[in-house]
Amino acid sequence: MLIDSHCHLDTHHLPAGPDAVIERAIAAGVGGLVCVGVGGDPAPARFAVALAERRADVVAVVGLHPHEASAGSPAFFDELASLVRRERVIAVGEIGLDYHYDFSPRDVQREVFRRMIALAHEVKKPIVIHTREASDDTLQILEDEGARALGGVFHCFSEDVAFARKALDLGFDISLSGIVTFPKATALHEVARFVPSDRYYVETDSPYLAPVPFRGKKCEPAYVAHTARRIAELRGVAFEQVAQETSANVIRRFGLSRDTLGGFLAGAERVHREMGDLEGDVAGSRDTR
Repeated sequence: MLIDSHCHLDTHHLPAGPDAVIERAIAAGVGGLVCVGVGGDPAPARFAVALAERRADVVAVVGLHPHEASAGSPAFFDELASLVRRERVIAVGEIGLDYHYDFSPRDVQREVFRRMIALAHEVKKPIVIHTREASDDTLQILEDEGARALGGVFHCFSEDVAFARKALDLGFDISLSGIVTFPKATALHEVARFVPSDRYYVETDSPYLAPVPFRGKKCEPAYVAHTARRIAELRGVAFEQVAQETSANVIRRFGLSRDTLGGFLAGAERVHREMGDLEGDVAGSRDTR
């Protein structure tokens, strides 16, 4: 079983709704999805929570992305504080700093990042971090705000091994996206080889960053299998080992209980059943030749 540890499924990205996309993911061997709800208003966060409460194979993460940090009105923060307390919300995120686009002023990004970490402390949940061209400030704020006690993950990791060491030392895991399949992403290839087997995940960040061979197209959770296969090649291990390790790491990090995990387990059983049926069909066709 694979878990897509970070995807965006709200209607802004999927006007027809997420269910067909999720079914394609299940058919591709994905037993569970972590749906992230962030945006310039609370609607994506509300959607992620509602989807997780409707589907047993989905859990939610909600927060305020650094791009929209300037949108953080008191009413917005109040609603986030309410949503993040819901049972099927497993973390606060994605939160952090983005100095590449600077869609929100940097001082506002830093203020909101600190506020979101404080909220995570209140609810005692991990955090999901977005950082781009802001490594020093990101690490400093995590230290200042005691984020080591929370733990969590650097999602869509795109830094080098030196930064990966610092993230791991702070108690955070590393999530690898479709970028790791890009031929020129050599620094990230080294990270994929370096990261310990109990500290990494796979994700799509759909609808963004589709892996090879779908690069340039809209990404979706089914494609996480291609990312996992490339990681397996880089690490010199079987695809099944990457699937097992990354799924176990997500389950452990976010403290998924048996109740919460039930949908993920059902998804895994369905995947195995369907794969077994397919293998039976293939074997039968071979017998008739």
